[in-house]
Amino acid sequence: MTQTFTLPATATRPALFVRRRRPRHPDTDAPPVLYVHGATFPSALSVAFRLDGRSWMDQLAAAGFDAWALDFAGFGRSGRYPAMDAAPATAPPLGRLPAALEQLRTVVDLVLARTGRPRLSLIAHSWGTLVAARLAAEHPELVSALVLFGPIAPRPGSPLPSSLPGPDALGAWYPLSVDAQHRRFTEEVPASEPPVLLDSHFAAWAAAWLATDPPHRRRTPPSVRVPGGPLVDIVATRAADLPYRPAEITAPVLVVRGAWDRFCSAADVAWLMAALSRSPGRARVTVPKGTHLLHLESSRHALHRAAALFLAGAVAPVGTGHEGPPCSS
Repeated sequence: MTQTFTLPATATRPALFVRRRRPRHPDTDAPPVLYVHGATFPSALSVAFRLDGRSWMDQLAAAGFDAWALDFAGFGRSGRYPAMDAAPATAPPLGRLPAALEQLRTVVDLVLARTGRPRLSLIAHSWGTLVAARLAAEHPELVSALVLFGPIAPRPGSPLPSSLPGPDALGAWYPLSVDAQHRRFTEEVPASEPPVLLDSHFAAWAAAWLATDPPHRRRTPPSVRVPGGPLVDIVATRAADLPYRPAEITAPVLVVRGAWDRFCSAADVAWLMAALSRSPGRARVTVPKGTHLLHLESSRHALHRAAALFLAGAVAPVGTGHEGPPCSS
């Protein structure tokens, strides 16, 4: 069963859109899990996007979880910042971590109120890991477990992918084209390997993504307006300004990466695992033949299984990359 909610705009943010996917036979004890999306596309194009008729939210619900997801302000079905209707240079980058953290906390409160639970689990991708980890560090009483997929770690001197604009070009928002997104799906895959995303899947994804921003038809090439704040946060983190203290996280943490992910390297994961010194039962999984966008690729089911089994209290032996099988440390 799917439900949607819209939290009204306030003086500090636009309206927020939230979706919920409950098990087919709702169980009052189904543990809640909230998905936190990354820097360029919302929940409808990530955890809720159906490939071959099934989404990650569907998989979580089938595994017995009460699955939730939000769109941050400026993304998807949430409201746009007023400055997104003006030229990018007219305002500073929108949607930076402090604003996103406030929005996430608002949605966490909604989930806990609706489910009657004192805590929930978080699954977060890429930039979203910065927001989710900050919440887990500051409010350990709210977070029962944390899955960080493709997390951003300090790595001074590391450039952004060529498909994304450089930090000097960022204003309030920036246009991101379908071609640029397609490069993100393909640039990390070795030339000798088959594509990790079918053309038909990407065509459907691209059409749905453009539909999240109807004015795209007036831009050449067609593109989506994306708040600039998340990329600024990523750049700051890469320069060693991590916006949370990993040692303050006391919930169990699973760190997942695709074996071909250059944005989140094996060294990044090793650093983070060591830094999460107070996390009990922390674990890591490397999924073969996956990139930074693993959740939409052919190896996505390994990610789904690992997250569900970890959140249920077990670690799934699905990773066989060079970091070795999932392990606790």
